[in-house]
Amino acid sequence: MAPPVERVSVELMPGLILHPGWLDGPARTRLAADLAAGFSVAPPYRPRMPRTGRPFSVTMTNCGPLGWVSDIAGYRYQAHHPETGAPWPAIPELALRAWDDLSGYPAPPEAALVNLYAADARMGLHQDRDEATLDAPVLSLSLGASALFRYGGTSRSDPTRSVRLHAGDALVMGGAARLVHHGIDRILPRPPDLLGAGEAMPAFLPPDGRCNLTLRRVTRPEPSPTA
Repeated sequence: MAPPVERVSVELMPGLILHPGWLDGPARTRLAADLAAGFSVAPPYRPRMPRTGRPFSVTMTNCGPLGWVSDIAGYRYQAHHPETGAPWPAIPELALRAWDDLSGYPAPPEAALVNLYAADARMGLHQDRDEATLDAPVLSLSLGASALFRYGGTSRSDPTRSVRLHAGDALVMGGAARLVHHGIDRILPRPPDLLGAGEAMPAFLPPDGRCNLTLRRVTRPEPSPTA
């Protein structure tokens, strides 16, 4: 019997933990298939910035009881797709399992925001602070092309660092890092595959595209009943 694969983690800063290759090839294929099935219920759309109405460079959708949306009215969570009015599809089982294994939080996630990046898409530095449960981490899962992830501090003027996120990587942003500014500087082109044996990209992504799934707990869990 082969020995179990030892998973490693890297603490980028207190509370910001990278788990390289958390999802292996078959798990990535299954997660991609589950997400694609959900797109028939909640198709990706292009959100807009509050006030200005400027479109994002990424397309988005959600899974779970709640979904994060952005439009001229502002940022918020809601229970239905902003264009179709349909409820969001369920969070994929593999994503829930990653939350159970990595988050350390006693309640399940309520939203899984799906960001779809074309090769030229970006995500500026921002904080994830629209949740009532800032004690719960944000858990990110990556599929498709690699990306250059930039992170700094709780002030936008704090120094920043960068790390590459690859397909299958999981990133936990919690504790002291829960409100750090972070973003995606660029999507990295895939190197030429001289042997023709590279991993297939999820069918819903454009060439050199990336999918990022971020799991969040939005509302405070109900307190446990006393004995």
